[in-house]
Amino acid sequence: MKIEHIAIWTKDLETLKDFYLKYFGATAGEKYINPIKKFESYFLSFNGGCRLELMQMPGIPPSLNDVHAQFSGLIHFAISVGSRQGVDALTEQLRKDGHRIVGEPRTTGDGYYESVVLDPEGNRIEITE
Repeated sequence: MKIEHIAIWTKDLETLKDFYLKYFGATAGEKYINPIKKFESYFLSFNGGCRLELMQMPGIPPSLNDVHAQFSGLIHFAISVGSRQGVDALTEQLRKDGHRIVGEPRTTGDGYYESVVLDPEGNRIEITE
């Protein structure tokens, strides 16, 4: 078995799609639109593995979770960039472009080299080697 995809509700579908395309090399499938439900989504693919579904629909309330605190439920997902240098370079590019870095590059206790960034809507992404 494998995880096929993870989904994120968003208030700004195009901005979030563009973020993952620009910084993580994702490829977007065709936009799906359900005019009756006013639902729109994209599936984003990476170089193999799990896809990311970005979804937008009126009436979805904003998250009340504090993006800097830990809480129950899905808290982050990780994207591997292939090397420590890749982690460092992407972290610096995201910082330069004004995105919030909430975890500086470091080696964790379980041996991962990673940083943590918030996407434009406050979702945590671990950038790993």
